[in-house]
Amino acid sequence: MLRKDSAAPRETLSLADGMVIVVGMVIGVGVFATPSLVAQFAGTSFTYLALWLIGGLLTLNGALCYAEIATAFPHAGGEYHFLSRAYGRRTALMFAWARCTVIQTGAIALVAFVYGDYAQAIVPLGPYGPAIHAGIIVLVFTAINMVGTAQGKLAQTIFTTMDILALLMLIVAGLVVTFSGAAPAAPPAAPPGDMNIGLLGLAMVFVLLTYGGWNEAAYISAELRDGKRNIVRVLVLSIISVTLLYFLVAWSYLHVLGFEGLQKSSTIAADVMRAAFGPAGATLIAIFVCGAAISTLNATIFTGARVYYALGRDLPGLKLFGTWSAKGENPANAFALQGAIALGLVGLGAFARDGFKTMVEYTSPVFWLFMSLVAISLFIFRHREPGRALGYRVPLYPVTPIIFVATCLYLLYSSLDYTGIGALFSVGVLVAGTPLLLLGRVAKPVQDPAE
Repeated sequence: MLRKDSAAPRETLSLADGMVIVVGMVIGVGVFATPSLVAQFAGTSFTYLALWLIGGLLTLNGALCYAEIATAFPHAGGEYHFLSRAYGRRTALMFAWARCTVIQTGAIALVAFVYGDYAQAIVPLGPYGPAIHAGIIVLVFTAINMVGTAQGKLAQTIFTTMDILALLMLIVAGLVVTFSGAAPAAPPAAPPGDMNIGLLGLAMVFVLLTYGGWNEAAYISAELRDGKRNIVRVLVLSIISVTLLYFLVAWSYLHVLGFEGLQKSSTIAADVMRAAFGPAGATLIAIFVCGAAISTLNATIFTGARVYYALGRDLPGLKLFGTWSAKGENPANAFALQGAIALGLVGLGAFARDGFKTMVEYTSPVFWLFMSLVAISLFIFRHREPGRALGYRVPLYPVTPIIFVATCLYLLYSSLDYTGIGALFSVGVLVAGTPLLLLGRVAKPVQDPAE
């Protein structure tokens, strides 16, 4: 039986810990797959490379806006807490439902399956091998994080290091092929009239999906030492680092495979390493991609449980999950619930592999809907509490948050347009969470720790 303590989150995470978590969240398996899709829609090699820099700038813009909100209202509940303060309990509860049952746990299951696919190639476990590998990795890292925050930080440091090493290997591979003279010639740039704005927009959707995860920093804002200053540093330094790595890796893919080869490849990382170092290089990168998947998985597990904790603190009916373990310095009960839901999704995926793509599609509209609401909340907080002392103010207000809001709304539109009928599942998920609104009527009001 899990222990219930009356402890609360403490400032146990350093600046370096925060950067490791955020970088580990952002640099996931996407960078080993989505660049080929970006190339398909970009039209030219120059546009393809430019999109990765633009994506980094838009991500940094959003992070600066998040930094102001997170420093004004540091809380382990992150976006749940922000939405509750800005729009009221009902909106926050609907977000919590969507995040707990689909967005976060779905992300855990999906990343676990990516790990399972690569692990199956290294250690085959039969026809259900990918699902078995996925289930094992969810169990292992849920257990590690339940033991304690220190153990979760150590695991994240190890696998984020593998993440970065995988990208560095790809960059080195690009340099090896380029300086050996074996790199294919870049295609001529297309004339401006050939550019398709709609396709460029779709390319940017995939770029920003690859940059996704930086917003998870909101869930560690209450646990960062000197959080009002360090949350800004964590976000800015992490995103600048990721942007530089992504651009260099995108360049490596382009120069090793050529633009047409990049567009056609479905295993770009393995193809690049094979071109530079032979079959052994392809096997090595497969091992490191497993490490990248574990990095994303562990960081997602670490931050995701904080929403269950915040929800349990607000709703008496769920108070079991609103307890903080003093021994482990974490919400242990929340980890257990999150792990159980994620394992359920892995079980479903084992028998419906086509459901993998459908799950990604129907979670996207829900994610961008609530991200848009968080972006708009910055204006609400500024208007409602003009005299509030802020540890950080977003530069160039209101231009910066306007760009952030416009970006989120555009991606909401694009995800609805791209998923089509899959968006109906998103509506079903939200409707299924309406019973939480009844529990919210008897919940205590949200309190700001500073008040």
